[in-house]
Amino acid sequence: MSLDDHAEDLASDLGVDKEEVKADLENLVEYSVPVDEAKQSLRRKYGDGSSSSEPSQVDLADVSTEDSNVTVTAKVLTVGKRSIRYQGNEQTIHEGELADETGKISYTAWEDFGLSAGDTITAGNAGVREWEGDPELNLGESTNVAFEDDIDVPYPVGGDADLADLEPGDRGINLDVQVVEVETKTIDGRDGETEIKSGVLADESARLPFTDWEARPEVAEGATMRLEDVYVREFRGVPSVNLSEFTAVAPLDRELAISDTGTRMTVRDAVETGGAYDVEVVGSIVAVRDGSGLIERCPECGRVIQNGQCRSHGDVDGQDDLRVKAIVDDGTGTVTAVLDAERTEEVYGGDVEDAKAQARDAMDKEVVADSIRERVVGHEYRVRGNLSVDDYGANLEVTEFERSEDPPADRADALLAEVAE
Repeated sequence: MSLDDHAEDLASDLGVDKEEVKADLENLVEYSVPVDEAKQSLRRKYGDGSSSSEPSQVDLADVSTEDSNVTVTAKVLTVGKRSIRYQGNEQTIHEGELADETGKISYTAWEDFGLSAGDTITAGNAGVREWEGDPELNLGESTNVAFEDDIDVPYPVGGDADLADLEPGDRGINLDVQVVEVETKTIDGRDGETEIKSGVLADESARLPFTDWEARPEVAEGATMRLEDVYVREFRGVPSVNLSEFTAVAPLDRELAISDTGTRMTVRDAVETGGAYDVEVVGSIVAVRDGSGLIERCPECGRVIQNGQCRSHGDVDGQDDLRVKAIVDDGTGTVTAVLDAERTEEVYGGDVEDAKAQARDAMDKEVVADSIRERVVGHEYRVRGNLSVDDYGANLEVTEFERSEDPPADRADALLAEVAE
């Protein structure tokens, strides 16, 4: 059934103007509210008594994406505040997580219910929508929120976290961090050209990329800060910290023990994270994959092209570049280490012009990749970079690529000791 048909049936049942109902229905559906839930919401709005009763109360563990509306009693774990563009207008929303004894769930509040971390509430007639495969509660104008006596839950309250614990979708998070890299950029934002800051944050546990959408002057390289109310998105396969207009930034009154090294992990553990920023693995190079050596990129999008054809821009005049895609095996798993032009030059021992000259002499571009294979395959390397994992495998965008100096016997002893614990 089309949206127009839904609107016509609904208008007929309610005895109201179809175009008005259709406009309201489109607004709700455009924000991924299920059609059935949107129709129930409009029935309540226009006074249909058949949907006036609140749904029965359920535990959070039992909330499903198949539900339209539920009533829950839970403790507020986090409260974040953010401004979004909805239907062409600015809308301030509150979002975070709720928990009871059975589990926890994300929520978005479209009204200001005065929620604070630590509050226990009963949310009557809360909508349910699917968000990245999981149920999420929508608290809107048809939701009744009542404050209750405190309940105990097996989850921390308040949003304080370490960088290593962050996941995409986290909201209302508080961090103690140091800015280790930062640059100012001008982007084409929703209100035209906008100045932002981006870079890398660090604490004792990890490093992660960040974006400050307000380009605050105090967010400067070397600054240690307390950030309250940030949210986390996925950027190139890893969590990325976002500072909004509502994020509070204050100087930190203590030093942070920031490490200059990446987080050392086995390949298996790194891949099982689903994506990690600034990790380090040590393993043998067992192969150099096709698509390495002297390659061509599209001048428009930078993608690697084949036979002068770009998947997005068709027939193009490719630009020569260097790249290595090396398979690293540490005994626990494999990952593809991707070296950019600068690091490929170090491994190859020459630049693009040298590679082109070698390919011309041999009348074969593959000789460049063969030269790289001779230098790296069979040797052990320490590889540092940013890991992304998808359906096609695990890729490590390399920032450091060095022959390993760790004695294999020492690492074997350390591994045996770890297994014995």
